[in-house]
Parts: sequence; structure tokens; C-alpha cells
Amino acid sequence: MSQSGSQAAAFFRDVRQSRVVWLVRDDDGSPTHLSADGTRSLPFWSTSPRAQRAAKIWGHGLRVESMPLDTWCDRVLPDAAREGLVIGINWSGPRLVGWSFAPNEVLNRLSAAHTLT
Repeated sequence: MSQSGSQAAAFFRDVRQSRVVWLVRDDDGSPTHLSADGTRSLPFWSTSPRAQRAAKIWGHGLRVESMPLDTWCDRVLPDAAREGLVIGINWSGPRLVGWSFAPNEVLNRLSAAHTLT
């Protein structure tokens, strides 16, 4: 499994267990990333240390916050879908890279992970 694949698998496993997702933000909101194909990603992490590493890499006064998984699924993912955003999952490494999924795919994967437990 690739590094990004193992990070994505860890994301779904971790958030299913903890029922929490982590994000980085400043007073203006969370940063997004524009990919070469024009898709904008909104990243999230499955643990506080992962999000803290991202905040440190990106800098600019970003802080780490947690959000209940239910709130994320019920509010953030539908809003992201309406805005045409994809969801970055446990981006890692010195350039913060990883997989991104459409919001409905994130929900499907969470549901599938839940049925496996």
C-alpha cells in the first residue's frame, strides 16, 4: 500500500474509533489546496498530532481544532459538496500530500468501515 493509501486507511480507522476529526485554521477559516486540475481540497486529519504537524509545516499562525465526527458528517461534508470541494485525508510529509475524496465518497467509506467492525 502506498504512503497516501496507508494514511487514508488510518484516517477512516482512527475517526471511526475516536469519533473526532481534526483541522487546521486561522481566524479566516481553514486553508484549501488548489490542485493542478483545478480541484480545491479541504484537508482534515484523524489525530491531533497529525494536524499539529500540518499546522507547523504550513505556519502562518494556523491552530489545530477538533470537531465531532457527527458534526463533520452532517454539516461540513454537505457544505463542501455544495461548494465543489474535495476532502483531503491525513495529508502528510514535508509537502503535505495525500489522497482527496469527494464528500459523498468519504461518507461511503466511513459507512463501509463502520460495517466492518
